[in-house]
Amino acid sequence: MLTKLERYVDQLGELHTKLIVLAGPRGSGKTKLLQELGAKLGVQPLNVNLELGRRLSATPHAARGFSAGQLLRDIADKQGKEAVLLLDNIELLFERGLEINPLDLIKRLAHSKRVVAVWPGELRGNRLYYAEMTHPEYRDYDADGVVALEI
Repeated sequence: MLTKLERYVDQLGELHTKLIVLAGPRGSGKTKLLQELGAKLGVQPLNVNLELGRRLSATPHAARGFSAGQLLRDIADKQGKEAVLLLDNIELLFERGLEINPLDLIKRLAHSKRVVAVWPGELRGNRLYYAEMTHPEYRDYDADGVVALEI
């Protein structure tokens, strides 16, 4: 799977989208695969919950949703323009209080750089799911414009 993922990353520059999403349930090996890719590329995966959470904690509650995108972009820009951005632990982006679309936010990051993100949910057909339908943070997105890999 690592070899296949490396090929996809190499081809991202030629594609319209520069985003690869690794989808799968908890314990399926997404983080391990991302770490292995990071070791091969010499890039440290970004723990979004930790880094973005730290910055959001200093942001007034009412401005957090508005600020989340810009803060994540600032964090991503520190990784370097040419480096592949590896995103892990993105659950914070699904927090209802932020009122943001996590997939859209990640897609916008992928306009300017190659991004590989761990999706903490499922890929079914051409749909990405987060949480169960009865969960308050449940989300369902069309995976168009994304290279989605089921792990």
